[in-house]
Amino acid sequence: MSLRALFLCLCTATAAQAQVPVLPDEARQVTERIDLLDSYDLPVGVISDGVLPVRGFEGRVDRRAWQLTGYAGSTLQIMDPIRAQLIRAGYEIVLDCAARTCGGFDFRFATEVIPAPDMYVTLEDFRFLSAIRTGEALSVLVSRTQSDAYVQAISVTPAGRSKPTPEDTVTIPETEPQAQPDLISTLTQTGHAVLSDLEFATGSNNLSAGNYASLAALAEAMQRAPEMRVAIVGHTDTVGRLDKNIALSKRRAEAVRDRLLSDHGIAPGRIDAEGMGYLSPLTTNLTPEGRETNRRVEVMLLEP
Repeated sequence: MSLRALFLCLCTATAAQAQVPVLPDEARQVTERIDLLDSYDLPVGVISDGVLPVRGFEGRVDRRAWQLTGYAGSTLQIMDPIRAQLIRAGYEIVLDCAARTCGGFDFRFATEVIPAPDMYVTLEDFRFLSAIRTGEALSVLVSRTQSDAYVQAISVTPAGRSKPTPEDTVTIPETEPQAQPDLISTLTQTGHAVLSDLEFATGSNNLSAGNYASLAALAEAMQRAPEMRVAIVGHTDTVGRLDKNIALSKRRAEAVRDRLLSDHGIAPGRIDAEGMGYLSPLTTNLTPEGRETNRRVEVMLLEP
């Protein structure tokens, strides 16, 4: 899949602009979230004494992630052509660092990252880049696990700026379907599915503001099938006591239930909310990637 999707609303074409870099063939886009008016703190320096220098931007915020299954190359092999493309497109690179030079663990957890399973960050092997162009901002995060690589792009276009015309934008081919529309298929086939695009602050039960494709898809399915009943189930990693984790996971499930009721008009009696804490992991809790995967909210089908 082409990296052109990264720049659909960012890069205007010029006579000198080279072809947009291409990711390896195994890349597929796994998530996309667009907020027409939001804010984003763009990291503009490495973390020092626990402080991450950022510059705030407001406007349309696009958050996207790609997965490269079975990728055997390095993170630099992915980041290098992205950097070159941005420079050719007129962006100023304000931060370009690798794991330890960025600040390692502290940098990773001070930086916005799309939740797993759509994005993973290996603390010893990631690269981060920030770029600015005439009020626009873009960050790119590349990391890899033992078997796969992941690319995250967060872009901000100032509010009020008109959308690029077809002549100004990079032409892109039809892309693969997004992962989220498969949620209902997964739910009906297996009886449960992860709501992978939800965002909670660390240790908090507050569901971040915004429109979530997973909740919209679930609500639409429930509106089409009035007899459907579901349970929203929260899960945590193994950090902390079990009783506190069960309480936190249930509060998160209740927050998701409340959003479905208030924003999508689902009747209260059709949705339960429960918390499992760390009693039902998807994978090991002995690695950062495993713990991130296990921190999730699922929907379980009670009546079809």
